Formats: sequence, structure tokens, C-alpha cells
Amino acid sequence: MLTRILSTSAAVALLAGAASADYSLTILHTNDFHARFEPISKYDSGCSSEDNAEGKCFGGSARLITALEEAKARTNNYILVDGGDQFQGTLFYSYYKGKLAAEMMNKMGYTAMTVGNHEFDDGPEVLAGFVDAVNFPILMSNADISGEPLLSGKIAKSTVIEQGGEKIGLIGLTPQDTDELASPGPNVIFTDPSDAVQGEVDKLTADGVNKIIVLSHSGYGVDQKVAAETTGVDVIVGGHTNTYLSNTADSAEGPYPTMVDDTAIVSAYAYGKFLGELNVTFDDAGKVIEAKGEPIIMDGNVAEDQATKDRIAKAAEPLEEIRNKVVAQTAEPIDGERGSCRAGECTMGNLVADAMLDRVKDQGVQIAIANGGGLRASIDAGEVTMGEVLTVLPFQNTLATFQVDGATVKEALENGVSQVEEGAGRFPQVAGIKFTFDPAAPVGDRVSDVMVAEGDSFVPLDPAKTYTLVSNNYVRNGGDGYAMFKDAENVYDFGPDLADVTAEFLAEQGPYKPFTDGRITRK
Repeated sequence: MLTRILSTSAAVALLAGAASADYSLTILHTNDFHARFEPISKYDSGCSSEDNAEGKCFGGSARLITALEEAKARTNNYILVDGGDQFQGTLFYSYYKGKLAAEMMNKMGYTAMTVGNHEFDDGPEVLAGFVDAVNFPILMSNADISGEPLLSGKIAKSTVIEQGGEKIGLIGLTPQDTDELASPGPNVIFTDPSDAVQGEVDKLTADGVNKIIVLSHSGYGVDQKVAAETTGVDVIVGGHTNTYLSNTADSAEGPYPTMVDDTAIVSAYAYGKFLGELNVTFDDAGKVIEAKGEPIIMDGNVAEDQATKDRIAKAAEPLEEIRNKVVAQTAEPIDGERGSCRAGECTMGNLVADAMLDRVKDQGVQIAIANGGGLRASIDAGEVTMGEVLTVLPFQNTLATFQVDGATVKEALENGVSQVEEGAGRFPQVAGIKFTFDPAAPVGDRVSDVMVAEGDSFVPLDPAKTYTLVSNNYVRNGGDGYAMFKDAENVYDFGPDLADVTAEFLAEQGPYKPFTDGRITRK
């Protein structure tokens, strides 16, 4: 009997030892903030102070500060990370570039961040300045920056932090096609995400690190692929596709977290509307034995930190005159949601494409093609301010006119629909042309029934005929996969700003009535 009692006591001691070896960590995370330092409306656009006071707005840095303090108080062990794309999206970025983002992220106490494609919108120089200004590591595993003197040595592929007595490996990941999505320049070479992540995992594991988190700005689909194709990754904090994961919301694209084998994938939509909060428990071997949580909505129930609110208001002062100018009226909301404009014809796409074509039609331009990813927000009904237009079209793109043959037009449309299932920004919004596409058909053979406007009717696209097109300078120079336009004839990339063109077109319409007219048909 005595032996049995001793054995049981030993077993209890062993179990207690095993339990004490478990390690719990709260991962607080954001992604795709896009310079939304002020609260946003339900359309992800600007929100008036009156609506904000009535609790109708979401997000903003002042709410995020409060939510972070509350989340930190719920745990004794946390990290705060970002999945990329702090840059671009409002006048704050146009005016301050990365300076205000760096200030706010430093104030919030971020642990690390990955590079988003929009961090390259103004080339390596602005990104380098941002890296210098933040007091935490910026990571990117799948890019060779050794040939870019402005970035070489500034961005690591991975890093190891000590948190709560344990070593944690953090790896960064950015879109492999960033050279098509932004302006990294010729000296930054992007590589396969799974290979890059596995290479860093192997290095970290060899150094005795068994808890590994990937900060990925590569999209929900790529994140699942990386999780399936690699070993040793415990958590992927996502970004890029503005994916909302939740266990309670019907609109969620998947559960929070989404489990692929033993890897937990999380993402918290975009624009600071949610703060992700994942609670992870690891065993002594570094295996995730529990992962649970839910994004926290930054609605009117989250109080705004007054000091942060005051700081953002001060930063907004130089922007007010431009932003508050009423430029037009719209009878109904204009839908610029990414789920609409990257999947089919949308009312914002029609507005912008029509505005582009209207501006240059007297130059003999027949066709307008706008990338759906260039449309960044919706506009609500009523007065339209220049600030709202600039939130929709924040990239300071200019109109570009050029000539290509009909076969190239068809190739461009095929590129535009080639990644529709991924919600890619290359989806073409058009004017002066209509077409049908079949997302179930093979890539390169999805587009049919392409018709071009001639007078009051439409005629079939002639592959051999030369057509004059208008797009934005980003697309004309090969952005979003439109490489077929880089060698176009009679190119002029320096037309007026696309936001100005759209605002002026809106103003000419009287109260604008958003519409779709079947110019894009989905089989």
C-alpha cells in the first residue's frame, strides 16, 4: 500500500511539473491599417464628428489605444504585432508618409511588423525612413534587399524575442508579386513564400527556438498554403486580403483561428476596425495545444483615449481645408467595397472608369480600364467631400493614355480576371467596353464576348485593330500584372490626378445616381 501511495504522489508531482511547463501567450494583432488614424464609417471611409459622438463610427488610433490597454490588462504575457500595410489610404499618408504611422505604432508599443506591399508605394526611400523611425523590428523573409542600398541591413528576415521567459521566433512575409503591386524598384527581389518561411524556421529551430510566429502580408489563401507546405510554424498572423475571421459573425470568411494541421491562422479585417486577440498555449516542446480568441470590434463602446484623439486632431489640421471641401452630391451610396470591385462590375468602378473615359474622350480614347484594387472605399449618400474621394482614390495616380491592339486588350482583361478567386486588385473595372468572364475556366481562357463601343452600339473587339486606352499610370507601367501595357505605343503617363478627375466628373453630374449596366457579366 505504501508503494502505491508513493507512486501516486510521484505521478501527481510529474503532472504538476508538466502543467507548469505549458506557456501561454496573448497575440494582439492588427493588419491593413491604411492610415485610418481617425474613426471610419461603416463604408470604411471618413466618419463625421457628429456620427462619431453618436457611436456610429469604428476604429481610429484613439480607440485602438484604449482597446490595447484593456487587452494588455487581461493577460500577463502578450506581444503586439502587425500584418503590414500601415501605409496609404488617407490624406494622412499623402501628407506625412510614414511618419505618423511610426509615431502611433511606437506609442502603442508594437513588438514587430511585416512589410506590406503598400509600404513600397513610394519606393525604398520612404520605407527606409519608416524603418529608421520605429523602435521595433520590421521583417521580410522572402525578399533579397542586399542590392538595394537604401534598405540593405535595415530589414531582417526573422528575429528572436524573449517574452515571459521563453524565446519566440518571428518571421516576416510579403506578397511575392509586390514588384507588380507597388514600386519597390529593380533592386528588391521577391521569392517564394513557403521556401522562405521554411528556411527561416530551420534556422530558428537549429538555434533552439520552438515557438514560431509568421507575420504574413500575403493573403488568407497563401497563408493556408504556407501552413500546409511548411513544418514548425505555430501561428500565422495574416494581412493583405483584409480577411475577417470570426467564430460568431456570419460575414466571416473562416473561423478564428483557422487551423491548418497544427498551425493557427488569424486575421482581423482592416482599417483598425478590429483588434485581434489570440490566446495560445504551447506545451514544453513548443506545440500549440490550445488557440482561441476573437477579433474585438472597435465600435462606439470603446472609449477614445483623449490624448491620442487630440494628437490626431492636431495632425489633421493641415488637411482640413482640402478634405472638407464639398465637391458633389450622390443620390445613393456608391459601392467601392473590395468584395464587390474585385469580383465583378461595381458602382464605384463604373463611376471611376466613366470619369476617366469622359476626361479624354475628345482625344479619341475608346476604352477605360481601372484596377479594382485602386478603389479603396465606398461613399455614402448625400454630400461628397474631396476627403471622401481621396479616401477612395488615395494613390495620387495620374491618367495614362496609350495605344495597343485588340489582342493586347483581350490579354489585359484575361490578366484582370486571372486571380478573381483570390480577390486580387487587378480585377478590371471598365468603360467603353463590355465582356463576359467565367471564373471556372482556365486562367488565360476566361474572357469572352468582348465588345467595344462605337457610336451608339457595341461591336466585337478586333484583335488586329489599334485601340486607344486610358488607365492610371500604375496600371500602364505594369502594375497589378498589366505587363502587356509596358510596351504600348503613343504613351502619355502624366495626365491629371485620378481623384481630381473623378471629383470633377461627379460634380458635373448633379446628384449622381450610382448604377451598374451589365458591362461586366459573370458566367
